[in-house]
Amino acid sequence: MPNRRTVFIVSDRTGITAEMLSHSLLTQFDGQDFRRITLPFIDSVEKVQQVVQQVREAAERDAERPVVFSTLIDDELRNALKVDCALNLDFFEAFIAPLEQELNRKSSHTIGKTHGVANFSEYNARIEAINYALAHDDGVKPRDLDKADIVLVGVSRSGKTPTCLYMALQYGIKAANYPLIPEDLGEIKLPQALAPYRHKLFGLTISPDRLAAIRSQRKPDSKYASIDNCRFETAEVEAIFRREGLHYLDTTAKSIEEISSTILHRAKLGRKVF
Repeated sequence: MPNRRTVFIVSDRTGITAEMLSHSLLTQFDGQDFRRITLPFIDSVEKVQQVVQQVREAAERDAERPVVFSTLIDDELRNALKVDCALNLDFFEAFIAPLEQELNRKSSHTIGKTHGVANFSEYNARIEAINYALAHDDGVKPRDLDKADIVLVGVSRSGKTPTCLYMALQYGIKAANYPLIPEDLGEIKLPQALAPYRHKLFGLTISPDRLAAIRSQRKPDSKYASIDNCRFETAEVEAIFRREGLHYLDTTAKSIEEISSTILHRAKLGRKVF
């Protein structure tokens, strides 16, 4: 078993970008244990010096070089962060210089542009999408679906709510969700409330075993969570999807990120915010 490595994720703002990029890289190393420490708002030499001290202590404690991912804009801070006892991976240094050379212009070196509120129209669009997803969770407002970019349908606990919220937050997509409950099943057709919005519908399904496990956490030993009921509901819902010719996706072994990206691709929806 490889020794545990300490990973520092250092940013002068929220650290979200550095966390996402570093996570994508580290997941490629199966079996390696990482201890991740995110350090946001490192925006002064004094704060960088404190980080460097933590890095040195980790190197001594672990008897292994820590890995330091960083997205610091200021050159002085970036240089101060470099220590010989760690592997330093500076995302901006790796990509900004080649881009400046290719575009024949200097970057702005402005802190916080990725997750700041520099573009108020985009920020407002993101907030509106989140509010819409919250207001249209579990079919709360089926009469207002004309304003939706997409409507997710499926059995209860198939991943509709988190997917809607993720698409709103990350893409600015106004996503509603409508649960297909036992009363909607049996006739193998869409509920009347959804019929006018058929062109906006996208189905989610899930394996009966996984569905039963999720539901059992919420309502153990109930008919709602029984494997027989889960098999019935998923089979009926998938039959509706096929009869109506709807795009649908099995969420059983997929992350929220994968589900959202697949839905946007198949539904031909573009990102509205960055």
